[in-house]
Amino acid sequence: MTEYYDALETRDRATREAALMAALPGQVSHAKTSSSAFSEIFRDVDARLVNSREALARLPVTRKHELLERQHASHGAVDGDLFGGFSAVPFGPHMPRVFSSPGPIYEPEGVTQDYWRMARAMHAAGFRANELIYNCFSYHFVPAGSMMESGARALGCTVFAGGTGQTEQQVQAMAQLRPAGYIGTPSFLKIIVDKAAEMGVALPSVKKAMFGGEAFPPSLCHWFAERGITGYQCYATADLGSIAYETVAREGLVVDEGVIVEIVRPGTGDPVAEGEVGEVVVTTFNREYPLIRFGTGDLSAILPGTCPSGRTNARIKGWMGRADQTTKIRGMFVHPGQVADITRRFPEVKRARLVVTGELANDTMTLRVEATVAESEALATTIGEAIRAVTKLRGSVEFVRPGSLPNDGKVIEDARSYT
Repeated sequence: MTEYYDALETRDRATREAALMAALPGQVSHAKTSSSAFSEIFRDVDARLVNSREALARLPVTRKHELLERQHASHGAVDGDLFGGFSAVPFGPHMPRVFSSPGPIYEPEGVTQDYWRMARAMHAAGFRANELIYNCFSYHFVPAGSMMESGARALGCTVFAGGTGQTEQQVQAMAQLRPAGYIGTPSFLKIIVDKAAEMGVALPSVKKAMFGGEAFPPSLCHWFAERGITGYQCYATADLGSIAYETVAREGLVVDEGVIVEIVRPGTGDPVAEGEVGEVVVTTFNREYPLIRFGTGDLSAILPGTCPSGRTNARIKGWMGRADQTTKIRGMFVHPGQVADITRRFPEVKRARLVVTGELANDTMTLRVEATVAESEALATTIGEAIRAVTKLRGSVEFVRPGSLPNDGKVIEDARSYT
């Protein structure tokens, strides 16, 4: 098989779903018994019953800021767990490396082959066994360099650890080594290609690339194509590894076979309808670092149908911004979860968006709601009372036409003037 990495990618969707749901109770049980954090978080959860999407959706979402808080609370403590209680393995032979991402948040690396599950995304980007890959992700502090190297080695490739910086040396090494392709950020490859042109050095071997770490807009995709380089993007995080990847179809990103992806309303754990923008929440089957319903803080949406490439897993639209829209209003922080708390109290309200207008120190807060009933002064008054009870701030209520609120994942819109 050359078109697909393995047979998992073209499974019947029902077969895949059945396999994932069959494996889910065991992973929840493992997380609960092997990590002190999930032992607490899932204290009242019967893992045997978590065998469906609906049951999974009833588990709490653990968001990055909560992981960070637990890690910081454990630092310096006697016998403290560096990872806030989320790691299922201790230092030693089962954890060869530890990395750090901004926060700082510390991430363990396990010993499983292709621990970060990157080989599948690389294969979709056109990389094959026995090729030399030029890896320009960082090898220090952050796990990106190691993530890509482990995936390339699982694919059967050789890796040159280019890392970041030293542009002229990168050009020279690339010209001499003649790698089959590049892995790194698109902006750094553009810098290298521009520098090579400035130096009068040809880089004829670099025909393909897999990008991550930043946006890869169509304009940049076209720029590389004009220079004979075909680039594809992958979506991965330091906590979870690969989540989704682009294919030759260029219609969204196909979800990796080793995770369950949900799109939830920001500030909640409630899954949204297909096509609606929300926060990406991921459950992994990683045994060393078993993150269950981990909120990435990224916005995306599930695309309808299947990928024209023949891969049958769900697709997401790609990165669409950040879900954490916490906003300071009149000296008070208002969180997306508070907006969700308000709307949950009113079955008539189907969608809501808190819009903050005015100027600093003169904020106006309006909750725009789509409701299943006609505009009602009594309902508006009751919702207004809930706004004040939850946020400790006064806000007005505006009824809008159902379906008129933008489908962009925003629960709080800061439209104030800062000039």
